Amino acid sequence: MSRATEKRTDTALDRDAAALQSAVADLVRVYQFRDRDRICCHDISVTQCYALETLVDHGPMRLNALADRLFLDKSTTSRVVATLVKKGYVAQGADAQDGRATALNATSKGRSLCVRITDDLVDQQKQLLQDLDPGVRSGVVQVLRRLAQAADARFRARTLGDPDTSCCAPGADACAGR
Repeated sequence: MSRATEKRTDTALDRDAAALQSAVADLVRVYQFRDRDRICCHDISVTQCYALETLVDHGPMRLNALADRLFLDKSTTSRVVATLVKKGYVAQGADAQDGRATALNATSKGRSLCVRITDDLVDQQKQLLQDLDPGVRSGVVQVLRRLAQAADARFRARTLGDPDTSCCAPGADACAGR
């Protein structure tokens, strides 16, 4: 690739990355507040809903595994889970691989709540998608899923200390100054 072609590609990539950042920020902002308003009417927070949904979708897991999936620290996850346990949506029991450890699992009450919330949110999505061509709808879902998977992989690499994904200078503590 010639230097001029490479420069044009970098400029186009920079422009596309800035446009994607703006579009994703707009989408996340709208959904964040929509989720808060829709989910909280079910007597749990958005974070509690994500934790419950994770346990419903992925089955029993330890607190550290749940914290990793949610990109939260262990103490925050512990508080989230404690509230879900108190409300009867999550149960704690012996871990299947190590009886000394505790595993978290969604209760039937928690699974029912998760289904009600999901059904409510899916109904909203239907309203958004109904005027789009079926091919466009399918493409939107595929692109969003691929972006989510790529972002998840990238962010997980950063949390594992991959220097190529850190926002800090090489050798610097990624959380320093926060």
